[in-house]
Amino acid sequence: MSVHFRKLALIGIGLIGSSIALAARRQGLVEVISIATRRQETLDEARELGLGDIYTLDAAEAVRGADLVIICTPVGTYADVMATIAPALEPGAILSDVGSVKGHVVKTLAPLVPAGVSFIPGHPLAGTEHSGPSAGFAELFSGRWCVLTPGPEVDPAQTEKLATFWRAMGSQVESMDAGHHDMVLAITSHIPHLVAYNIVGTVADLEAATQSEVIKFSASGFRDFTRIAASDPVMWRDVFLTNREAVLEMLGRFLEDLSALQRSVRTGDGPALEALFTRTRAIRRSIISAGQETAAPDFGRTHEAPPAPEVPFVREHGGGDDA
Repeated sequence: MSVHFRKLALIGIGLIGSSIALAARRQGLVEVISIATRRQETLDEARELGLGDIYTLDAAEAVRGADLVIICTPVGTYADVMATIAPALEPGAILSDVGSVKGHVVKTLAPLVPAGVSFIPGHPLAGTEHSGPSAGFAELFSGRWCVLTPGPEVDPAQTEKLATFWRAMGSQVESMDAGHHDMVLAITSHIPHLVAYNIVGTVADLEAATQSEVIKFSASGFRDFTRIAASDPVMWRDVFLTNREAVLEMLGRFLEDLSALQRSVRTGDGPALEALFTRTRAIRRSIISAGQETAAPDFGRTHEAPPAPEVPFVREHGGGDDA
């Protein structure tokens, strides 16, 4: 099944929005791309990058005549966004989003969706630690999952049309209940981010001398935590505030397991430690086998020679995310 939309409206043009624009354009999935942001600087950046055809600070203007509208702002802004765009949504259009939380999105937006508009929340499980229009790239969704959480009232044909759109951009697509999505993502994404923010925050609280040594001698484990902890602060603030029940449930289980691990270390229980590490290693290998990560050494990092020292007295010339 091929898919084609007359007009795609993107509300917000950070990493995910810009990647959608690039991928949809490359695959010929849309005729016109309309982009709306809150900040003029972000809109100007998107225009300079050639991400769309229409650029506006008025979200209602952006969605007029659009048969596909995707909200790409932090979930905490959704109510305000919806209040602005609802009167301008086209009958027969598909309204979706890219938020990491789905229960809150359904609760917030569903009552405001006009009759005749198919509301199909979505979540592409793809991203980097970078943000802003220039962070996007067309291959972001290649081989990654996109979860859709349509309600029972949605026409299955509309859901399939949106699923085909995501598949054409390289994603694998799965549909599930919004509540189930939030519980799964709490443990696979939200808790890991919370742990990363906490570990890196602990380093930030160390005395200056110790902190400098941690940074200087960062091993791969801490480096990987800092990559996760560099993710968009506003987006992740909203994730934890809007998926609090699922996060707290999974955090409770995590803390119980952490206490058990603490006992194993304290009591010198080598067999228990080895058994745990063997199980977790198997999970890593399963993720690689499923095509969700590279098996390349050092997580696929390139190992280029360090730059040559700068010559003294010679100056080299060289060359914000709005959700």
